[in-house]
Amino acid sequence: MHNHEPRTHGSPAEQVTLSRSLSLFTITMIGVGAMIGAGIFVLTGIAAGVAGPALVLAFALNGLVALLTASAYAELGSAFPEAGGGYLWVKEGLGGGNGFLAGWMSWFAHAVAGSLYALAFGRFTVELMDMAGLPDFGLSIHMRTLLLMTLVIFAFTYINYRGASETGSVGNIITIVKIVILGLFIFFGILAMLRSDAWHERFTQEFLPNGFLGVLMAMGLTFIAFEGYEIIAQSGEEVVNPHRNVPRAIFYSILISVAIYILVSITAIGATIPPPGMKVWEYLAQKKEIAVVEVAQQTFPWGIGGIILLFSGLVSTMSALNATTYSSSRVSFAMGRVRNLPHFFAKIHPQRHTPHVAVLISGALMLLMAWSLPIEEVAAAADVMFLLLFLQVNVAVMTLRHKMPELERGWLIPWFPLIPILAILANAGLALFLFFYSPRAWITAIGWIVVGMLAYYIYFRNVEEKERPKEILLEEVVTLSTEYSVLVPVATVEQAHKLGRIGAMLAAANHGEVLALHVVHVPPQLTLGEGRVLLKEGRQYLNAVIEEAQKFNVPVHTLIRIGRKVHEAIRQTVAENASDFIVLGWPGYTNTAGRIFGSVIDPLVDNPPADVAIVRYRRNGDDGPFRAIYVPVAGGPNSRRAVRLAVQLAQVSPDGPVQVTVVHVLPPHATDAQRVSAEKIFKEVTEGIQYPHLNTEFIYGEKIAETILHGATGYDLIVIGATEEPLFKNLLVGNIAETVAKEAQVTTIMVKRRSSRLHSVIRQTVLTPATGDPVTIRKPQT
Repeated sequence: MHNHEPRTHGSPAEQVTLSRSLSLFTITMIGVGAMIGAGIFVLTGIAAGVAGPALVLAFALNGLVALLTASAYAELGSAFPEAGGGYLWVKEGLGGGNGFLAGWMSWFAHAVAGSLYALAFGRFTVELMDMAGLPDFGLSIHMRTLLLMTLVIFAFTYINYRGASETGSVGNIITIVKIVILGLFIFFGILAMLRSDAWHERFTQEFLPNGFLGVLMAMGLTFIAFEGYEIIAQSGEEVVNPHRNVPRAIFYSILISVAIYILVSITAIGATIPPPGMKVWEYLAQKKEIAVVEVAQQTFPWGIGGIILLFSGLVSTMSALNATTYSSSRVSFAMGRVRNLPHFFAKIHPQRHTPHVAVLISGALMLLMAWSLPIEEVAAAADVMFLLLFLQVNVAVMTLRHKMPELERGWLIPWFPLIPILAILANAGLALFLFFYSPRAWITAIGWIVVGMLAYYIYFRNVEEKERPKEILLEEVVTLSTEYSVLVPVATVEQAHKLGRIGAMLAAANHGEVLALHVVHVPPQLTLGEGRVLLKEGRQYLNAVIEEAQKFNVPVHTLIRIGRKVHEAIRQTVAENASDFIVLGWPGYTNTAGRIFGSVIDPLVDNPPADVAIVRYRRNGDDGPFRAIYVPVAGGPNSRRAVRLAVQLAQVSPDGPVQVTVVHVLPPHATDAQRVSAEKIFKEVTEGIQYPHLNTEFIYGEKIAETILHGATGYDLIVIGATEEPLFKNLLVGNIAETVAKEAQVTTIMVKRRSSRLHSVIRQTVLTPATGDPVTIRKPQT
């Protein structure tokens, strides 16, 4: 089970959750209903005018782009079955500011989409009323549209206020009716198409009248019709067996929707009879939002197609409005739960168990935008924000694979990380392309983002910090600040003495300080606040480090903090205190599958936030003096760092002159060229070091690790650098250093330099951890 802290409000132990009542069928229908909304009716004609017959290709490619990002939603939706969806994943994977921005954009985008669907409902209803000859009461078409839009938003706000089961039941009925009507449209359209001898020429002649640019433009225009699967993830907290059902519902809904889109576009292009001298796609473009209604009027028997398609448009806009109302309220509920919006957004109705305040405010936001904003431009901005949100989610799925491999996932992305990288490129490309289609959309999106980030950094970040349990339980600074800091995390008194000694020696050599840290590990059964009862045990560990530091007249900074994961607490301490070096203790080899040093050390050494030394101490000699230090080298920055560390320990040792011997392994019959290369390595690793008791020598043997161990006889300490890493490969310390540390009879220190910024980013996204718990997949319950 995963150990991430539950989101709470109120008392520390109180957790606000929603009831699980949505089945696989219901949640799939919610996704289909969100995707097959007003877009298929309003945008088909306009997109056909841009792409021509290649509209079919535009829909198919948009389906592929949707599947790429849907893979991330399927994996994370099964691992985090909570209200909030992409917002919470970005917050977990990329941090507070990115998380807030993801939620802010998602809330706005879904609310805008809901306003668009409500306005489309109003317009379709007015058209039907006029066809039926009903009185207009002296009101304009626009005013009647706004009034009907207001009524339908009130209706679906009330439905969502009542609860998810009512929401799902109404959504199921609406979506099924809509699929049936579109099925009839496709059936009668294909029959009409097959009665024409030349229907295929409409697809083979001028398939790309505006080139591939037209296809890209049509993809941008219709993208809003493809993000409905995100709503499935928003409802994860209310889905029955979410580990299994969320991924299945996401893919089922996309496959159903894309198949309908493609068949509708084939029918529209192939079955429509245009006026003489006009191409089909030009005629559809001329009809714009009622193009599909015109096709139905031509293909349905008895001339009832127009009325039926208008009715279907009403049904479609209602189902999409239902889904977006649901989703926008769940995002704002999740944001309120972690204080990224005012806390009343997180209130749960005592009888209906719904986020009623979030539902009501989201409905009000839809009304406000529909009445006061140019909805077409804001809808385009919603497209931009959906694309930026999806980009963030694909980055988050990669970072969470690295940060939380222990999470139980109901589904894993295949060909990782290729699929998320392709999704990032596709989403970024479409978002950038929308700038050329509608610069005002980008301006609107940027404006909303700027307002949100100002609100976050001025207010919500401070509120979020105040609500978060304090992680630092005790901090004592008994010295002036220094320019060099050695972090020594300790967990036992014995370890504190041993690591404290080495840390103090390094601090003395660099005229720095020791930062002694004890992390109180809080199990998932307790809240972080309840972990404070464990404070007492840490004082004795820090006192042991202070004793060792006093022997070298080194200032000490002590810190006790709490956390779910010890390695994350250490990493955070490094960042907050700008530590230059970390001294970690490795008491012995672990038998845990997938681990080398242990659950604390592995993640730190995999991607070091500072230069790091792993000390494998031996009881038979590590308390004695260091009179002879043995440093095997292979060249590179880690070997240089190992030699420098060994010399620094020797220089401050109170045990008299300490001999430092730097060795390099050569094969028994080494050539002159190999010896020359080895001399270059010696020169490289000792350059700039002035120490009179430093010498270099060759040692010979076939097996490097075995030769190093044999040559270490008579030495008090071994210092060895980690194997150098290629940019796109993860290693901890390498097999040779690991073997030496495991089998040596004296204390061994393995040294690894901090990751470069580029390598750190690649490690946290593209690369999988060098070791650690394998990414797990939850087995379906039987």
